[in-house]
Amino acid sequence: MSKVGRRSISTANVSVDIDGQNINYKGSQAEGTHVLPDCLKATLENDQLTIGLKNSEDKKNNNFWGLHRALLFNKISGSREKFKKEVKIVGLGFKGILQGREIVFSLGYSHKINFDLPENVTVEIDKTGQNIIVSSFDKFLAGDVAQKIRALRLPEPYKGTGIRFSDQVIIRKAGKTKGDK
Repeated sequence: MSKVGRRSISTANVSVDIDGQNINYKGSQAEGTHVLPDCLKATLENDQLTIGLKNSEDKKNNNFWGLHRALLFNKISGSREKFKKEVKIVGLGFKGILQGREIVFSLGYSHKINFDLPENVTVEIDKTGQNIIVSSFDKFLAGDVAQKIRALRLPEPYKGTGIRFSDQVIIRKAGKTKGDK
């Protein structure tokens, strides 16, 4: 039995309508439809959405059960409140500036880097240009944009400069000393 799939999903502040295998949801941030595979069924009772197997003896569908419960939970949570991912830029003169629907980065290269933002993503940059908050109602899209920003200048282990997630820990290495040959 799937441990993830059997947990119910709270639908508070989100309107959910079940139409066969289609689950329509609408919240303050987003709306959409999630299509369940034929081996799963959904029930809604007292603001709790439960996903279950149609045939409980078929063990090969447990992976679909947990996967679609997690995908549906992320969609309903994102329609209620946006997902946020924080990115931090560390380095002297390293910064990002928001210009319309793109971010212009100065990261120590000989040129500036223009990064175009996808349609459903919003970005907040503080006045220093070194703290970036990526937010979207789609959890995958917010994480993907934050990862692409981080890939522009990966953090290096000697000085610790580069772009990293706010909760990421960089293990520093000791550099050469005068006595080493």
